[in-house]
Amino acid sequence: MIKEVSPSQIKIGWVGTGVMGRWMCQHVMDLGYNATVFTRTKSKADPLLELGATWANSPAEVAANSDIVFTIVGFPEDVRQVYLGESGILTTAKSGSIVVDMTTTEPSLAIEIHQVAQAQDVSSIDAPVSGGDVGAREARLAIMIGGDQETVDAIHPLFEAMGQNIVYQGVAGSGQHTKMCNQITISGTMIGVCEALLYGAKAGLDLEIMLSTISKGAAGCWSLDNLAPRVLKRNFDPGFFVEHFIKDMGIALDEAKRMGISLPGLSLVHQLYLATQAQGHGRLGTHALMLALEKLSGAS
Repeated sequence: MIKEVSPSQIKIGWVGTGVMGRWMCQHVMDLGYNATVFTRTKSKADPLLELGATWANSPAEVAANSDIVFTIVGFPEDVRQVYLGESGILTTAKSGSIVVDMTTTEPSLAIEIHQVAQAQDVSSIDAPVSGGDVGAREARLAIMIGGDQETVDAIHPLFEAMGQNIVYQGVAGSGQHTKMCNQITISGTMIGVCEALLYGAKAGLDLEIMLSTISKGAAGCWSLDNLAPRVLKRNFDPGFFVEHFIKDMGIALDEAKRMGISLPGLSLVHQLYLATQAQGHGRLGTHALMLALEKLSGAS
């Protein structure tokens, strides 16, 4: 168990130090672990380097110098490159080491990485997260975990440094499937939040009073508490990018097709987010759906 070993005896690697990854890595470092980091834009790693992290020039170099490697990048193709590419983690990962992908990606890719890693005596965990930039900064993420339970239990204290709702879901790929359920739910919630704001504004309500009221009842949810106030302030800075949410919904729709089920609600929201991206808002937060709905309704 990792809690029975001094942090100085375990080397942590981290690939991807963006909006969320920077904070997640920092929380692990706060426990006393040394970290070797890599991200495509080196300046995004500066806060961690200032705290004592060591820079690596590739994911392979991170893995060569680490016992446990965490990754949180953007798209499935990024995950594939980071793990299976020419300079990928699994080209240099040490026997007995552990790799943990916290990106939201394809369940089938998580299973593929698990199989390749297993053949090299490397343990692979898929552990996507939910909670956005606020959850990452405040170490309040929900973490959905798939893989070998013994390995998950061994590194549980590291997950505890990053989140509060940490749940083992099952075999490899199960964490990613659970995250798809999460994203499906959020997609419907976001359209409800934005349309409620549109309706309330047209009705002449005080939107802050309205939100404080409905958030205490059956409509209460994370998006109302955390994203609706940002919309009122016209602050569309990303806690989670529109373009990444589109990617997640696309994965869920592809998986649904593979399983032979229809998700018409998700399909509708996916199309609305594609419109949001087409309007130039792909690098804004998911609550920028409001901008597209305002335009569609003539309220902008």
